[in-house]
Amino acid sequence: MSATRRSTSTRGHSRALGGFASCGGRSDLFPMKRIEKSRTNPCIKQTGLYSSGVSKTKTKKSDARRRIVETAERLFYAEGIRAVGIDRIIAEAEVAKMTLYNHFASKDELILAVLQYRETQFDAMIEKAIERHMRKGMGKLEAFFAGLKDWFKATGFRGCSFINAQVELADATHPAAKFSAAHKARFHLMLQEIIRETAGAKVAASIAPAVALMVEGAIVTAVMERSPRAADVAKNAAMALVEVTKKG
Repeated sequence: MSATRRSTSTRGHSRALGGFASCGGRSDLFPMKRIEKSRTNPCIKQTGLYSSGVSKTKTKKSDARRRIVETAERLFYAEGIRAVGIDRIIAEAEVAKMTLYNHFASKDELILAVLQYRETQFDAMIEKAIERHMRKGMGKLEAFFAGLKDWFKATGFRGCSFINAQVELADATHPAAKFSAAHKARFHLMLQEIIRETAGAKVAASIAPAVALMVEGAIVTAVMERSPRAADVAKNAAMALVEVTKKG
C-alpha cells in the first residue's frame, strides 16, 4: 500500500525510529533535538529520539489494529463471519496483509478480538441507554427494555453478535464460541442486578432466568419480524412477572 493512500485514509469506526548517535558521529544528523553527551559515558550521545520513535511506532501499530478490528466487526455483523474473508478486511481497513498477520495469527484470533471489542461497545451502549431513559423518569428495568427497543430500531440491526457467532462457528470449543457463552453469562448477571435494584434480591433470584429468556427471545424475534415490537412484548411480560412474584 502506498504511503499516499495510508496518509489520506479516513476509514474506520471512529515508524519513525530515532536512535543513538554513534561515538564520534555527527550531531547534525539529528536536527530535531540537540545532542548532549551522556554524563555517565561521554562517548555516548543521546538524541532523545529513540523513545519518541518507539512511542510513534506503538501508536501506529495500535491505530492499525484498531482499524482492522473495527472493520472486521462492521463486516462480520453486517454480512456474517464466514461470508467475509481476510482479503476483504485488509482492503477495507487499508492495511497490508503482513500488518494484519502481525496482529492476528489467524482469522480465528481476529474473530475473538472482534467479539471482545463488540462486548465493550455493547455494554457501553446499554449503560448509556439505561441512563438516558432513567432521566425521563423510568425505573431501571423499564429503562433497560427501552434501551433494548432503541437497539432494535437502529439502522443495520442484525441481532446479537454473540448468538450469530455461536450459530456460524458451530463449534463449542472455538475460543470465540467460548467467549460468546461467557458474554451471555455476564449479560444475564447484569440483567439480574437490574432486577434486584428494581424489585429486590429475592425476586431477582427467582425470575432473572425467565426474564433473560424473554430478552433473548425478543432479540431473535426482532430480527425475524424486522420490528422493534418484541421489546415491548418482553417488557410487559417481565414487568408483570415482577409484580406477580412480589405479591407471592
